[in-house]
Amino acid sequence: MKFDDILYHLGEFGRYQKRLYILLCLPAISVGGFMMGLVLTMETPKHRCKIPFYPNDTYEIQSTYHKHLVNLTIPKSDDETLKYSQCHIYVSSGAGNLNPANFTREKCTEWVYETSEFKSTFTSEHNLVCDDALLTSHAKMIFYFGVLVGDLVFGVLADTIGRKKALYVTFVILLASAFGVCWAPEFISFVILQFIIGAANHGAFMICCVLGLEMVGPSKRVWAGIVIHAFFALGLVYLAGAGYLLRDWQYISLAVAGPCVFYLSYWWIVPESPRWLISQGRESEAEDIIRKVAKVNKVKIDEKLLKVSDDDDKSSEGRIWHLFSNRVMLVRTLILFFNWAIVSMMYYGVTMHAGNMGGDFYLNFFLLAVVEFPAYSLAIFLLDRIGRKKLHCSFMVLGGLACLSTIFPVLFGDKSIQPLTLALAIVGKIGSAGAFGVVYVFSAELFPTVVRNAGMGASSCIARVGGMLAPYVASSGDLVGGKFGQALPLVIFGAASVTAGLLCLLLPETLNKKLPESIEDGIKFGRATEKEKEEISISKSTKL
Repeated sequence: MKFDDILYHLGEFGRYQKRLYILLCLPAISVGGFMMGLVLTMETPKHRCKIPFYPNDTYEIQSTYHKHLVNLTIPKSDDETLKYSQCHIYVSSGAGNLNPANFTREKCTEWVYETSEFKSTFTSEHNLVCDDALLTSHAKMIFYFGVLVGDLVFGVLADTIGRKKALYVTFVILLASAFGVCWAPEFISFVILQFIIGAANHGAFMICCVLGLEMVGPSKRVWAGIVIHAFFALGLVYLAGAGYLLRDWQYISLAVAGPCVFYLSYWWIVPESPRWLISQGRESEAEDIIRKVAKVNKVKIDEKLLKVSDDDDKSSEGRIWHLFSNRVMLVRTLILFFNWAIVSMMYYGVTMHAGNMGGDFYLNFFLLAVVEFPAYSLAIFLLDRIGRKKLHCSFMVLGGLACLSTIFPVLFGDKSIQPLTLALAIVGKIGSAGAFGVVYVFSAELFPTVVRNAGMGASSCIARVGGMLAPYVASSGDLVGGKFGQALPLVIFGAASVTAGLLCLLLPETLNKKLPESIEDGIKFGRATEKEKEEISISKSTKL
């Protein structure tokens, strides 16, 4: 008997699983904080060159004389959205000579920063502006590259030494690197530690997702797979609150790292996955956990049920290249990969762009975080009602059109309609968040059983590529400048999202359909020549 059959008798989502699922969702709060932490800690405040002969110069005007010196020594900006040049200063040819006729325009090496939103960021502390401005995007890219590496390394590790041990390894590494980065003295050590944080924190998230799904019955897996992302969104809300209250990159980093201490207790309260133990031939250990689940769920277990078998799972192995072995499979796989990349790029990129939308930074960030809750609720409510394809396409197109529309209020409006720009960006975030939840389910059902694990693993890697591109797209507006530069990132996100969403219309629907088991099933699935129209409950046919 397979482990899923045992779960039917134990309770697909009994008291034991609910308690364990909540515990596994809690790290997702920290993961959300880490995944978007660089948006705050590497935010670039408004700045200008420091006046070399004025002691204690600040970005804020101190007096009439100070204002006179600023107007005299700082060139006007060519960017219509900025008053002063951020990278140049007028330098006098003689000491104390303030005659403008003797000034020459030069690049500066010291800056002063606005402190109304942030007292200090890593960017302002280390002057990563002007010629070094791109280093902030490089740092974010390295972080998301770490996420990619973590998915690969810790995924293999979890399959090799077990979910519990691998999870604990990620917690220990995450705790050490998260506290260490708070005192990183310079850029190189900072990005190295961010790489490690990216790998460990998302490795932990992936293992929590897998362990949570392996402990619940088939009919609850769609629900369980989406709800954990709501805890991720809760982490973004926590990050917005920590940023608003602390406003210093070191304190914000400490606030995100602190809860990781609690996760060290998971060694004693989170069990190994019985499904993994069975696959490793360790039936006696799995049996002990099953008995404990039955006791907590107040279910009497038949001894015959404990004679579990994992033969079916072992026969369902496939290889990644099987996804490209046929034209139909190739096209579907590429469409899914493209959607994973664009969903990830848009999801992270829209939030990264929060500081460039105008208005209050923390309010923008908070609203872009809190809207994920209705997005996930809507996904859960509509997923089994209108189907995966229509819902995913709707989320992508709606979010994309909203982002594209921001170009009109930005280019042709003024500050009075800035809330409209934010509202459109919020709709874009709702679209990307909802699509993130749906594409996970849609992909898992489209990939045939024999290559499902390989397909989902590859999709996750492709999504990380989208995350690595997001900071460059988000900062592209700074390179262009002006009002169009303010709208450009959202236009790029929107156009890509609409394109990806429309391509999904070429994929077959999976709702209430018998899912493909073999590659041949995958090729025939959803085609006009398919003769089998058997409809079964999706809850009993999905194998994640």
